[in-house]
Amino acid sequence: MKHTRIKDLLNATEYGQQVTVKGWVKTFRNNQFIAINDGSTLGNIQAVVDFNSTDEALLKRITTGAAIAVTGPLVESLGKGQRVEIKVETLEILGDSDPEKFPLQPKKHSLEFLREIAHLRFRTNTFNAVFRVRNALSFAIHQFFFDRGFVYMHTPIITGSDAEGAGEMFKVTTLDFDHTPRTPDGKIDYKEDFFGKPTNLTVSGQLEGELAAMALGNIYTFGPTFRAENSNTTRHLAEFWMVEPEMAFYELEDNMDLAEELLKYVIRFALDHCPDEIEFLKNRLSEEEKNKPQAERSEMDLITKLHFCLDNRFERLTYTEAIEILQRSKPNQKKQFKYLIEGWGSDLQSEHERYLVERHFKKPVILTDYPADIKAFYMRLNEPDEQGRLTVRAMDILFPGIGELVGGSQREERYDRLVQRMQEMSVPTEELEWYLDTRRFGTAPHSGFGVGFERLVLFVTGMTNIRDVIPFPRTPNNAEF
Repeated sequence: MKHTRIKDLLNATEYGQQVTVKGWVKTFRNNQFIAINDGSTLGNIQAVVDFNSTDEALLKRITTGAAIAVTGPLVESLGKGQRVEIKVETLEILGDSDPEKFPLQPKKHSLEFLREIAHLRFRTNTFNAVFRVRNALSFAIHQFFFDRGFVYMHTPIITGSDAEGAGEMFKVTTLDFDHTPRTPDGKIDYKEDFFGKPTNLTVSGQLEGELAAMALGNIYTFGPTFRAENSNTTRHLAEFWMVEPEMAFYELEDNMDLAEELLKYVIRFALDHCPDEIEFLKNRLSEEEKNKPQAERSEMDLITKLHFCLDNRFERLTYTEAIEILQRSKPNQKKQFKYLIEGWGSDLQSEHERYLVERHFKKPVILTDYPADIKAFYMRLNEPDEQGRLTVRAMDILFPGIGELVGGSQREERYDRLVQRMQEMSVPTEELEWYLDTRRFGTAPHSGFGVGFERLVLFVTGMTNIRDVIPFPRTPNNAEF
């Protein structure tokens, strides 16, 4: 039997048409009023059943969570809160839901509880809204790059390289842990493994993306990445999605311009295409804020904050300028920062990034030209400053409530400098000969950046825990579903 999506019916202007709706029962009141949702919208449609002419056994099966199909004329609603409703002529139970066992009863559930039943939390209004916004942001990213002539590149998930040089990677192997083959000197014999060498889950598609950019011009990757960091925080995941464009002939200024343009485009897209969801999430966040002490509440509601980022040009300053601001700041002088800024060379923490964005500039910030010692080997070296300090052409974009949202750089295109940096940072050149070939044959200035997709979703939805913006979070000691 064909059915009509509830989203379309809620916007219908023709009364009297015969319609069929299939969905899940949200509530059933007075043995008469069924609120049905089919996932096409946050809104429910009300179906009115005549309990006098309906089998009592059938009525008892209309419980929260049950899947049903109803058919009848679409009529103007006499009740408040809805414009149309369905006068039920036929009703079929497609799937029962035992009210004694179904964990999502019509009441407020904590986000902590819902994480424990992540396979069912999609059925709540909050996660309906969150994952619709996530869907829109994902589509907007592809639309943005497609409209600008970028090529979407699929880079490997299983890799033999460590793009960041951090070593916090998940190993991939088919070796038997109980009978691991060994070399004569007692080391694991990876020649017996599936790929014949050590392999890992990727931490980034960047290095492979650079190869493509040096032939196709402008490319982007958008896929899952993995970090084996034992970080049990509201901002870290072991499996997350990254958007990573790489552009030939782009220098740092071009890189910053593109990143700012991308972020504003996708935020605008979400506001335009998910107004109901974002309004719902704004109200949800406002209710959550009421439970916080006044000093911890946000100065802006969710929609105001999103427009704030759209309407302001991102503040651009160097790491050196940021350090000077932070050193003079009250939280640093009064020792309120957990990590005090002692001087140049300090690695900025989330508390420092958020101070710059939320309290000092009160707008998104792009920091550039970080100390070489705290950044990756592939970032282009600047000439030493007057104090002889070495910096790289890096950039980070900092957002309110999030901290770092984007990290990128102009890449080191000079072969000799790149090899020197790799040696200084103990990155084995023999394993990355394929990468060095891009500097041997037709090297050119190029740049790129990475956007942590879940952090972007976190910002746009106003959620406060990154585990609530990915369907099935992977975190230390948690790989359920």
